[in-house]
Amino acid sequence: VCYKVQAVSYVPAPNFRVVLDAGHGGIDGGSQGKSGVYERDINLLVTNKIEKLLKTIGIDVVQTRRTEDGLYGTFASGFKMRDMKARKAIIQQAKPDIVVSVHMNFYANSSARGAQVFYKPNSEISKELAMIMQELFVKHLPQARKTPSVGDFYMLTCTNTPGVLVECGYLSNPEEEKLLISNDYQEKVAYQIFCGIVGYFNLK
Repeated sequence: VCYKVQAVSYVPAPNFRVVLDAGHGGIDGGSQGKSGVYERDINLLVTNKIEKLLKTIGIDVVQTRRTEDGLYGTFASGFKMRDMKARKAIIQQAKPDIVVSVHMNFYANSSARGAQVFYKPNSEISKELAMIMQELFVKHLPQARKTPSVGDFYMLTCTNTPGVLVECGYLSNPEEEKLLISNDYQEKVAYQIFCGIVGYFNLK
């Protein structure tokens, strides 16, 4: 159980650091819902909320991006890889305990929905974090996927740092999109991700 933030605010500042990665940014909007909202914008809103919660209990947070812009510099050929390498450099410099990359999903079949956590391949630490987080999603988010999965994503494999990539839901699903663009639901998702991190660090 993750207690309310107020209830754990007395916990002494631990020596933990988390890198929060808001996926996409700038010209790379990621997926787009029917409302016109872009994934990049919701990703940043959610990571900002997670950061705020983590700081209430003294966990150090580094974000790969804090604005709507990408990390690729001048927009030109190869911008996506430059963006990803910039994120890698931030992780390497920060030397965090874990990385949490935040995304919104999209699928051609609009009936697909549900938050799911993907974890770094061949990493028991990452798998443990993913299982804790996914269990919280199943309990508190509507129609969340039942289990986490291995994710061979660049943000998980580009460094030796344990990490998870969180797909908070499907912008391609009209009902879930309505939830994902609402501040209240973003707060709810951010809180469950926060609780997963707290549970992993044994800060209950």
